[in-house]
Amino acid sequence: MKLVEVATERRVTIVMFTFAVILFGFVSLARLKVNLLPDLSYPTITVRTELTGAAPLEIENLLTKPIEEAVGVIKNVRQVRSVSRSDQSDVTLEFLWGTDMDIAGVEVREKLDILELPREASRPMLLRFDPSSEPIQRLALVYDPEAAAPPASEKSLLQLRALRRFAEDQLKNDLEAIEGTAAIKVSGGFEDEIQILVDEDKLAQLGISIATVAGRIRAENVNLSGGRLEEGAQRYLVRTINEFESVDQIANSIIATPGDRPVYLRDVATVTRGYKEREAVTRINGRESVELAVYKEGDANTVQVARRISARVDSVDEQLPPGTELKLVYDQSVFISQAIGQVKSAAVIGGLLAILVLYAFLRDARATFIIGVAIPVSVIGTFLLMYASEITLNIMSLGGIALAVGLLVDNSIVVLENIVRKKEQGLGVLEAARTGTSEVAMAVTAATLTTVAVFFPMVFVSGIAGQLFRDQALTVTFALLFSLLVALTLIPMLAAMGGKPRFTDMEAGTPPGRFTRITARIIGWMAIVCRLVGRIVAVLVLPLVWAFQGLYQALARVYPGSLRWSLHHRWVVLLIAAACLAGSIMLVPRLGSELIPQLAQGEFSVKLRLPPGTPLEETDEAARQVYEIARDLPGVALTFSVAGTGNRLDASPVDAGENTGELNVKLVPGASREQEDEVIGAMRAGLQRIAGIDYEFSRPALFSFRTPLEIEITGYDLEALNGVAAAVERQLNQSDRFADVKSTVQEGNPEIQILFDHERAARLGLVVRDVADVVVSKVRGDVATRYTWRDKKIDVLVRSVDTRQASVSEIENLIVNPESDRPIPLKAVADIQVAMGPAEIRRRDQARVAVISANLGYGDLAAAVAEVGTILRNTPVPADVGASVSGQSAEMDESFRSMMFTLAMAVFLVYLVMASQFESLLHPFVILFTIPLALVGAILALYLTGTTINVVVFIGLIMLAGIVVNNAIVLVDLINQLRAQGAEKLQAIIEGGRARLRPIMMTTLTTTLGLLPMALGFGQGSEVRAPMAITVIGGLLVSTLLTLFVIPVVYSILDRKQWVQVANSAPTIQGAGT
Repeated sequence: MKLVEVATERRVTIVMFTFAVILFGFVSLARLKVNLLPDLSYPTITVRTELTGAAPLEIENLLTKPIEEAVGVIKNVRQVRSVSRSDQSDVTLEFLWGTDMDIAGVEVREKLDILELPREASRPMLLRFDPSSEPIQRLALVYDPEAAAPPASEKSLLQLRALRRFAEDQLKNDLEAIEGTAAIKVSGGFEDEIQILVDEDKLAQLGISIATVAGRIRAENVNLSGGRLEEGAQRYLVRTINEFESVDQIANSIIATPGDRPVYLRDVATVTRGYKEREAVTRINGRESVELAVYKEGDANTVQVARRISARVDSVDEQLPPGTELKLVYDQSVFISQAIGQVKSAAVIGGLLAILVLYAFLRDARATFIIGVAIPVSVIGTFLLMYASEITLNIMSLGGIALAVGLLVDNSIVVLENIVRKKEQGLGVLEAARTGTSEVAMAVTAATLTTVAVFFPMVFVSGIAGQLFRDQALTVTFALLFSLLVALTLIPMLAAMGGKPRFTDMEAGTPPGRFTRITARIIGWMAIVCRLVGRIVAVLVLPLVWAFQGLYQALARVYPGSLRWSLHHRWVVLLIAAACLAGSIMLVPRLGSELIPQLAQGEFSVKLRLPPGTPLEETDEAARQVYEIARDLPGVALTFSVAGTGNRLDASPVDAGENTGELNVKLVPGASREQEDEVIGAMRAGLQRIAGIDYEFSRPALFSFRTPLEIEITGYDLEALNGVAAAVERQLNQSDRFADVKSTVQEGNPEIQILFDHERAARLGLVVRDVADVVVSKVRGDVATRYTWRDKKIDVLVRSVDTRQASVSEIENLIVNPESDRPIPLKAVADIQVAMGPAEIRRRDQARVAVISANLGYGDLAAAVAEVGTILRNTPVPADVGASVSGQSAEMDESFRSMMFTLAMAVFLVYLVMASQFESLLHPFVILFTIPLALVGAILALYLTGTTINVVVFIGLIMLAGIVVNNAIVLVDLINQLRAQGAEKLQAIIEGGRARLRPIMMTTLTTTLGLLPMALGFGQGSEVRAPMAITVIGGLLVSTLLTLFVIPVVYSILDRKQWVQVANSAPTIQGAGT
């Protein structure tokens, strides 16, 4: 093979190439972005449209239905969902996975641009759900954070207003200037506003409308450019400077001049500097605070940005007002760093264990070093390809490297063992390296391809699993391909150096060059170091090596006789294997299933919902009660609550409003999943004693924004729909399997409904639309202009009703014709009543739907879905009402179907590679028997460790399909060689099994121990690493044990032909398997 000749003859070239790979690999590593997960792109677009003052029914008819009809015909739209609530319509389009969302967004915008919506409606916004758009850090600015929370007072109000100003004027600008920071969102505290509260009676007496007041103030507060003026050689800029400079100046504005008598704003209104109506109240450990949420740029490194922010926060402590502290309440980078650090540690420990196994078998430090070189060089080279492929450093990509660590030495084992065998046959060092490597080059290439081939079908995996595991599949592929390159170049080059760095094998009369001599000295020094290290290791691990050798020798003595017995009792062996397979399949229903294991990050949140119409202050008080429950529980380090909307930027239609809140609970560092569950259980028990609060516990959602279990009741009759939903919700609440059950069918929003009498309005010369506009201006108000104070723009709000203190009677007495000589109150032309309207209306595929969602109290998702099916069958459902299960369970079903197809494709590709390698259709079929044998071990390992079936486990099964066949390839190939040389079939099988026992055990143990640190599940993020490693280890160990007996038996049964080939025509796979 030409590559092998280059490797053995041009050693300096190989060394320089290796150094180049290492250099550029480290450079690439330094430039790789660091994130928790791969870049996930959910194929959803939400169209959000606002119509202020509209009730849910009006929103549904005026906005939601027209938008659904317009965008529902777009290509690749899988499902259309919508939520119509007061003032807002959210229409969410779910596209097929793999859709180009940039093009989809353009198509949606084109449909919306030709759609005619009400004139008062806002322009529809397009929003995308992106997990990476969540804040990476949350900071809380608070006075004396350790003190007890004081009651609300004028002093605390002023303090919170000052904190809000400091956060917006200084901290926000400082932090946004940091590289990689996209935005800083501030919430909580009190935001400045100039409030103009007009007197209805005075305006009516003067015949001035509130619209006139707002327009005049807007016209008075203006700075304009008047162009340029040239006088001789001098050029001037002309500017009109008329912006308000103080609140008193606003109050002294002239708003009208009836009868040439000026009317000042102060004569008809009260002008004060107050604060806006609050949208959120934020608290840290029960004490009110101001929150700053940090959002990073899309391509920024999360860990680096967080470090810069933290460093800046430390430096601004001296600038904070006295008695103020800026506390970090959430930092995503901490979990990312810990999780990635754990993966790195698992990879390093796994590599060391694999090398230790090699030393135990070889008892040769130099040979162990040569083979061990494959691990670091392959891993560093992988970073180079990751950078070229724009793959980030995350727990999935690094997990792929950790998975491949045990496999990276397999090719090198094959090559080095064959080189040693050639030396023992009398060949020189250089010739042995060249010939030994060339003989197995095609074999190790084909065997590597069987492992790589299983990852190709990953391109067909749809859903979240495909996006999540793409990085892992590519990194494993890159690492294995680099290990093949190392095995065919670096390993024979190092082996050709012999015991000492001599060049006696070079052509006579050709003295080595200076660079060659330097390289030889370096390798010679490395050999000396290896011998020293080998002696030290021998002293430390010699007892373990002796014990291991004793066990292996015992196995080697027993195996030939056991194999001979198996060949004479073939059907007994097959029955035992079949019984093992059947028994393992019977265990599958007991494993349970879920989409993806949840990550325990040492924190969780409690989402609260009070009845619609609940004021923000009462929601905040409810959040404080929940804090009182959490603060005394063991293991709770910090709580942070948000009452109201806060900094929510979700594109998905979620509950948000004054009646909703959230309490985030952070546990002490190092808290286990069990401790987290105990705290959640204790808080649930406490919350059950608080009446009127609906609650839901959730951990940070990394993979899916759907609730684990959702039941959708569809129909057109709201009353029938709500009745079925209430019955299902009631039955779910009666089962301990379900927790945090909630329904979208809520109590209606309390509404003040104004029903106009068109006949009365017409007799009085009024137009209903004009009257409605007057009511909106007086109640909601109008931001007339913006007042500049210290380079900050403050809204100037004009209205006649203080909505925080108003009553229904005040609404009834609103003057609806202020410019008329005869004032008319609103109650003269309309009936005002308090009624209940629907809180929201949800739709799916243009049909109304009620959604009941729930978390799991215990058990797995599949069992919960089965119980829900029983509940739905026992619930009376009208003919025009349907029910279905969705949420994560639907995503799980879709992902599992896709993974099953991928597994079948992987097995087929492995068969294609082997059939091409053996030039036979029978022998690959024999080897494929290792895959069901691997299932036995995988299922047993999952059962013993309590691991559920999920997409991570499926990835492990797909990997197994490419790994377990390699041991059988090695065994069957040698049997074929021996038979081609004239050996009788049974003799060839027994001799082949005996000869391949050692390399098979070596590759199995190196792979198993390389994965062991991941399987143990220590550290952050282990929930998504351990199931895969457990699956591979269990499947590989059991399949290896059964392969040594079952494959020879199957071979002896199926292969009945007589061999007439000569040795040279046989395949040339030798050495250990890969």
